[in-house]
Amino acid sequence: MAASPGTPPVIGVIGGSGVYEIDGLENTRWERVESPFGAASDELLFGELNGQQLVFLPRHGRGHRIPPSELNFRAIIDALTRAGATEVLSVSACGSLNDELPPGTFVICDQFIDRTFARAKSFFGTGLVAHVGLGHPVCSRLGDAVEAACKALDIPHQRGGTYLAMEGPQFSTLAESELYRSWGCDVIGMTNMPEAKLAREAELCYATVAMVTDYDCWHPDHDHVTVDAIIGVLLSNADKARDLVKNVTPALAGRAESCHAGCHTALETAIITAPEARDPAMVEKLDAVAGRVLGA
Repeated sequence: MAASPGTPPVIGVIGGSGVYEIDGLENTRWERVESPFGAASDELLFGELNGQQLVFLPRHGRGHRIPPSELNFRAIIDALTRAGATEVLSVSACGSLNDELPPGTFVICDQFIDRTFARAKSFFGTGLVAHVGLGHPVCSRLGDAVEAACKALDIPHQRGGTYLAMEGPQFSTLAESELYRSWGCDVIGMTNMPEAKLAREAELCYATVAMVTDYDCWHPDHDHVTVDAIIGVLLSNADKARDLVKNVTPALAGRAESCHAGCHTALETAIITAPEARDPAMVEKLDAVAGRVLGA
């Protein structure tokens, strides 16, 4: 009998270098994972936490070498897929667009508005077309586990929220910031799109934790924020993120079936190109991302 898609669980984490220094992480090794979509940001760190397989990828590379617009998001997600990841927890710094989300708050986002424009946003294209559903772009099961972990660790958090993904690397103008607030956005960042879109195409469970470091420029106290204060929040958030990953891992371990939210079967009805019209080179390139449904 064939294994259920997405099993056994392997937890992937995308984030900053501080997230990986987890007490109890064993059998660690850094390894380059090649991708037909080019180079990922860095080598991947493989390890085990209480017997559960984890794989970490520094989004911007160790030392934060790569700016948001130059991240190879397709290679990042493809490499994690090739490394066996079945669920991805994305942790990233963000600005707050909501007075009720002060620095130090973790927002477990459930919606995105994508304002990026200089990034490849799909694994598919001419020769092999697919349209995945993105009405609910994050995995509710992962969100439940992250929320429970935040509660257990007493981390200030909000379950649900809209993440505005901007191109960057410059921050918003005041007019832009006020526009995004009028749309009801909660946080703003530069990295979660097209990351979430590609994770869905790769049939991965995906959840994001947006860690607030400061208010965006709309806030009347914005000009009073110092670099030292922001760095202090960043360091504190990294400590909390490590604890979060360590705490959430047991809740995600031992899953014997596909995700009930349908993440692991997202491509089941998404591919529209007829089998006889599919570009063989595209089929080969998508062996990790879509091989389950393409027979690659």
